[in-house]
Amino acid sequence: MSCPYRFIVLDGVEGAGKSTQIKRLAEALRAAGEDVVVTAEPGGTPVGEAVRDVLLSPLHPEITPLTEIFLFCASRAQHCDQVIRPALESGEVVVCDRFTAATFAYQGHAGEAGEELVVRLDAEATRGLVPDMTVILDLAPEEGLRRKFGDGPGTLRSADRIECNELGFHRRVREGFRRYAERYAESTAVVDASGGEDEVFSEICAALRIDAGR
Repeated sequence: MSCPYRFIVLDGVEGAGKSTQIKRLAEALRAAGEDVVVTAEPGGTPVGEAVRDVLLSPLHPEITPLTEIFLFCASRAQHCDQVIRPALESGEVVVCDRFTAATFAYQGHAGEAGEELVVRLDAEATRGLVPDMTVILDLAPEEGLRRKFGDGPGTLRSADRIECNELGFHRRVREGFRRYAERYAESTAVVDASGGEDEVFSEICAALRIDAGR
């Protein structure tokens, strides 16, 4: 069965399991005969990767909220024009790790940029290109951070600039994803990511109306 959605985004808090589920989803779509492009934000292009290096480096704690949102949107504009839109025009399915929902949740709700500014700037960056379906993997931030970094001393040593934020920030991020899902309910599905990998994958496939396979 072909996928009814062509531009799919998986998003959610740190440690929710996006990378694992995106890999499984791409394999399932290819097994169903789809040509699939897997990409990620911030990044996805040489320009975007250079922006990503600046955005996520702990060496740049001085980045202001407005600079941060401009950088994310600059990366997204390049990504849409160079990768996502051409892939969709050629009939491929695009599966993207993070997109608009992440900027809304992280910079708009949890950060200081504000939701409405994020919405306006994102619309300019994407030139109206929006995902057919965004699947948000919902998980308590405490559990997500534990999964990603463990809970021993010094475990955040490898964290990037945004991951290093205090727990309250990550809790607001989760709230931001929920607000996004409410605002864009027709094109957003929220999946409980606290279960096992197979269970979560089945829920993702159900949201996308595709066969989870075996």
